[in-house]
Amino acid sequence: NTGVKAIDKSAKTVTTTTGEVIAYDTLVLATGSYPFVPPLPGKERGLVYRTIEDLEAMTAQGSGDPTSNIGVVVGGGLLGLECAKALHDMGLQTHVVEFAPRLMAVQVDDGGGRILRKKIEALGVTVHTHKNTLEIVDGDTCKHKMVFADGTHLETDMIVFSAGIRPRDELGRSSGLDMGERGGIKVDNACRTSDEHIYAIGECALWQGKIFGLVAPGYEMARVAAAHILTSGELHFTGADMSTKLKLMGVDVASIGDAQGSTPNSISFTYVNERKEIYKRLVTCGEGKKVLGAVLIGDAEDYGTLLQMMLNNIPVSGDAEA
Repeated sequence: NTGVKAIDKSAKTVTTTTGEVIAYDTLVLATGSYPFVPPLPGKERGLVYRTIEDLEAMTAQGSGDPTSNIGVVVGGGLLGLECAKALHDMGLQTHVVEFAPRLMAVQVDDGGGRILRKKIEALGVTVHTHKNTLEIVDGDTCKHKMVFADGTHLETDMIVFSAGIRPRDELGRSSGLDMGERGGIKVDNACRTSDEHIYAIGECALWQGKIFGLVAPGYEMARVAAAHILTSGELHFTGADMSTKLKLMGVDVASIGDAQGSTPNSISFTYVNERKEIYKRLVTCGEGKKVLGAVLIGDAEDYGTLLQMMLNNIPVSGDAEA
């Protein structure tokens, strides 16, 4: 129950919310992030999906309230779909509202997003893409009404925002550390900030214009910072592999490396089985010998093999299409 309210770089001290002043030789900022809630009228009607208290509030508004029948998740990313599963399990008629043209826009491509949407909707969740919420007002038949930019609306009894994160960078900003234009405490390859005695790791840190919203890059940043603090070693943070494999509402989903095929001169090989609702896309270099990325929907059995081929530069044997 103790926070830090100020950093004095010249004196190398931090002042806590209880008034205690603590000296440091080296300071590491690991303040994480907070959920992003779009700045729209009526946003206070919604909940966020982050802490135990948030989940308790969701339970109270969902399964704990007999007048709640419909629930909406704003955001169709990883956490958004997890949250949709939670609402669905409460017995609510569940909707997912996504601004992008497809679900999991960062991890999957258009083809994978189409199959994923089909599978999610088959489980009883209604998906709305290309939806920009303008405001949330009193509903006519439900507690709330979400008004969209295209002139349509959606009535619901509960709204949960899962629309991304923002870095908790207030301490870095107030103490004069170099910051990114859109937030985040700038760090170098040693995870050191613009002050040589202060490091930042995890979701508050901005490395080469990127904030990593997964736990694995945070662990790697911690290893790098610790190595430099303890030994001034040569270990450097060089970015993070954002590949991921998970089961969303019972659907196998995997994304590896350059899943979007954005690498110059890359080529793609795609397999689609509409009946079994399986989608696979392999992205390779132009010669078809080096794995650059992949998208797997409905069957992620090849995830481990493809990931190791990408990470260890194992050449594709034979024909990549086969």
